[in-house]
Amino acid sequence: MTIELHITGMTCGHCRASVYRALTAVPGVVEATVDLATGKAQVTGNPAIEQLLAAVEEEGYTAQLTVRHAG
Repeated sequence: MTIELHITGMTCGHCRASVYRALTAVPGVVEATVDLATGKAQVTGNPAIEQLLAAVEEEGYTAQLTVRHAG
């Protein structure tokens, strides 16, 4: 499964790294990428969406599901 999130509140490389660490710590995440310029994160694996959103919010950012592809 591929999940795309829109992340708001990231302003620098440190922000991007914090979101990346939070996402990759969620059980079921195989890979994650975070793009500071677009504010998008892409996660592959089979994590719970709610856990992804909560992990990002615990770091002080806002996350919203934009796309979810099975497969």
